[in-house]
Amino acid sequence: MGTASPIARITVKNILFPTDFSTASEAALPFALALAKLYGSTLLFAHVLPPEPHLQVVTDRVPAQDDQSWTRANEQLHDAVQDVSIGGTAHKILLNRGDLADVIPQMICTEDVDMVVLGTHGRRGVSKRGRGSGAEQIYRSASCPVLTVGPNVHNGKDWIPRRILCPVDLPENPEPVVNYALSLAEENEAQITLMHAVPMVPWQHRDSVQHETCLSLEALIPEHADDWCRPDFLVRWDYPAEAIVHAAQEREADLVVMGVRKSRMAGWSAHRPWPIAS
Repeated sequence: MGTASPIARITVKNILFPTDFSTASEAALPFALALAKLYGSTLLFAHVLPPEPHLQVVTDRVPAQDDQSWTRANEQLHDAVQDVSIGGTAHKILLNRGDLADVIPQMICTEDVDMVVLGTHGRRGVSKRGRGSGAEQIYRSASCPVLTVGPNVHNGKDWIPRRILCPVDLPENPEPVVNYALSLAEENEAQITLMHAVPMVPWQHRDSVQHETCLSLEALIPEHADDWCRPDFLVRWDYPAEAIVHAAQEREADLVVMGVRKSRMAGWSAHRPWPIAS
């Protein structure tokens, strides 16, 4: 193994679960509950109402309309808590109004959130450009790890990550992401695969590139890590998005741990018709 830094155990005291009351959010809830039970966390059920419209003509606010939307959302949050098997899991309800990219980071800071779990609708192309991606706004603005659950993920009841795929971009200082993945692997006695995608490599150079890449991946694993896990190393010749999907399917991964670049134009990037997460 390499000379990477020792792995620090992660703590997950508070898990934020933003919901828009959709089927996508419902599908993500079992994963949030499973993690809360695994780490003894408090589960924070949150909903963000859209910001109030800015009227060009100043008028008196209509209290009944404001109260109605707030009251309805509050009732839906309480109903969501009652409809699931919370058991002895500590939980709390959060309701706020504003832009997701502003409100969620405030919640993360105020509530000392260690992880966010949310569902995604899997929108692409025109649909994503027209309606935007709330999940993307959240994970690009969050200051803590975010677990996104896509529309094709199976039932997460009693979910435990036993097979973890960790795609890395070697030039982008992947050590923090790898350390987080290794901590999860140690906690759950999981098999972990570190993967790097190198597209457009001529076939005559692939043996040497694979050898050098595997050495770089091995250097990310701290000494004595093989006492509790046997990491696997994978080099793919696809572009990152395709490589991650294919590797996750082939390895039957329960969890993908990866870094996402922060966008400098989060509001605009969330409406672009092509994916930019990496």
